[in-house]
Amino acid sequence: MYLPPHFEETTENEIAKLIEQFPLATIVCYSDGDFIANHIPLLRVEQNLFVGHVAKANSLHSLFPNGMSAIAIFNSEDAYISPNLYPTKKETHLHVPTWNYQVVHLHGKITFDHSKKAKLSVVGKLTKMYEKMHFGAKEWKMSDAPADYMEQMLDNIVSFNFDVQKILAKSKVSQNREKVDFNSVAEAMGDSNKFFLSNTMNRIKGAE
Repeated sequence: MYLPPHFEETTENEIAKLIEQFPLATIVCYSDGDFIANHIPLLRVEQNLFVGHVAKANSLHSLFPNGMSAIAIFNSEDAYISPNLYPTKKETHLHVPTWNYQVVHLHGKITFDHSKKAKLSVVGKLTKMYEKMHFGAKEWKMSDAPADYMEQMLDNIVSFNFDVQKILAKSKVSQNREKVDFNSVAEAMGDSNKFFLSNTMNRIKGAE
């Protein structure tokens, strides 16, 4: 990933929050001269350990041995940024369009686990976290489904651990613009309901 120093995201809480709010990772592996990409929600369970699961019909777990290297890519909101959002454009006209976004790349290794215990654990953790986050007291619980149905569903998946070895994160949110332009873009993000980007920009502004 191209990562200029002024766009590098090093705030651990910001990285963790992005992954928590946008957990659907693009997991990229390499095999026999070709890249294989899958879109899989991941959940952090320890400092450098994430868990997830794939369908048993997904060849990912059969194509690759345990300990294979992979990259998990997380994306939050993104936004097209017009030069018209920069107040200084009226003075110089020395601006061009760009795109603002935040991404996290986790470099690590995947280990698959076919045991019922591991599959129950990962499904239970993911369900509990995101049902509570999105539905609160009205959350769906695994016990709501018939036991034999859950057994069938669990039999159709494979769980895995993703052990992180390196983290690269990027917040490209107009930090390289003049203060008045930065503030204008931050306001525009809020007005367009890009609240994750807006909050990130407000955090950066507050740290100045």
